[in-house]
Amino acid sequence: MTAEPWLPEILPSGWVVAQMRRIATFRNGADYKEVEVTEGGYPVYGSGGEFRRASQYLYDGESVLFGRKGTIDKPLLVSGRFWTVDTMFFTELTSNIEPRYLHYYATTMPFDYYSTSTALPSMTQGELGGHRIPLPPITEQGAIADFLDRETARIDTLIREQRRLIELLRERRIAVAEGPVVGLSWSTPLRSVTALIQTGPFGSQLKSDEYETGGTPVINPSHLVMGRIEPDERVAVSASKASELGRHALRAGDVIAARRGELGRCAVVRAENTGFLCGTGSALIRLRETVADPEFLALVFSSRRNRDSLSLASVGATMDNLNADIIATLRIPMPPLPEQRRIVESVAEATTKIDTLITETESFIDLAKERRSALITAAVTGQIDVRDEVA
Repeated sequence: MTAEPWLPEILPSGWVVAQMRRIATFRNGADYKEVEVTEGGYPVYGSGGEFRRASQYLYDGESVLFGRKGTIDKPLLVSGRFWTVDTMFFTELTSNIEPRYLHYYATTMPFDYYSTSTALPSMTQGELGGHRIPLPPITEQGAIADFLDRETARIDTLIREQRRLIELLRERRIAVAEGPVVGLSWSTPLRSVTALIQTGPFGSQLKSDEYETGGTPVINPSHLVMGRIEPDERVAVSASKASELGRHALRAGDVIAARRGELGRCAVVRAENTGFLCGTGSALIRLRETVADPEFLALVFSSRRNRDSLSLASVGATMDNLNADIIATLRIPMPPLPEQRRIVESVAEATTKIDTLITETESFIDLAKERRSALITAAVTGQIDVRDEVA
């Protein structure tokens, strides 16, 4: 077995194992602020790609960029004149390496193997230069890069198509969920069908330094996902603090809604969520069970019509913000309880089918990504012979 677990035990004829410093010189990027321009100039690259322009350039040519600090596992292939930030390295490549081949190989590198144990991942020039890679002859490097260009482009196109399908399915889901309530009479004040409307604790009642992992979850808007409560174990409080905030405890059948940020985001509290706490950014709505169904209210509250109403009524200079009075005065449709439940059942049946399609499509995308990664790894380690594929 090789000392480096990422290297194959047997390489094809003509391949060698070489340290990257034999085919690339690693150079430091630099702070761009003194050379930044708003128009023209040259691209400034960070780990996510181009994000600024510069009046000067650090290098002119094809280069593979590596993260030095922070995001270290997203190598980039660039060409022409460019500047790169001081948290990245750029490479000056020899004639013995095909830049595209090096980039494909770099996407398979085991960065976790090198990354320091500090909170911020980092790499050094020495670690990168000393990393050993499988290196075929230069003509075969080009053949591998051509093969991967073609095959990954096919996979990427397929992934884009599937992502677009998910967007369309989500749009369809919204239309299906909203359709039955749009044509109803929106004339009933929300306060007339509620037993309680209150916002979460504020100010000194609950401070972020009182959070502790594994305690009673505190539910803020970010924990309301696709109509479900998804708590974060790190955003929780001790049993004694939960008792102190008992008036904000959730009960099964409550509706918890975002009162700032993305208005209209909400979820119905399930039995397993009982005892969780309404967070500062949320509002608790407790209905009169004899006249209103919580699932129906969630449909209404998350509809585009209601979101628009919330935005118009909200207060706050930089972020939409709701208080209990604004929520209480909302006008909503409120047909008889049996009709509410019929609508909820009809919507649930339709959206469940769409959700299944979305889940299946997301799984397909995950498999396609795995296939893409496996294909690159197999090609750059000599596990497949691609020469005939690009002939």
